[in-house]
Amino acid sequence: MPKMKTKSSAKKRFKVTASGSIKSTQAGKRHGMIKRSRKFIRNARGTTVLAKADESTVKSFMPYSG
Repeated sequence: MPKMKTKSSAKKRFKVTASGSIKSTQAGKRHGMIKRSRKFIRNARGTTVLAKADESTVKSFMPYSG
């Protein structure tokens, strides 16, 4: 049986935590920061954990992530 392939874009963007959740960077900060509120910019710092619905999709892209 051949190995399954991991989506290269997913392995670059997501990490699996020890508890099995998917960690990713915050969305919405690439451009247009003038129109965003200061509160949004501050809260979108760092990383976040994906929602359950998105988590199942990303895990299917990374079969060997654990």
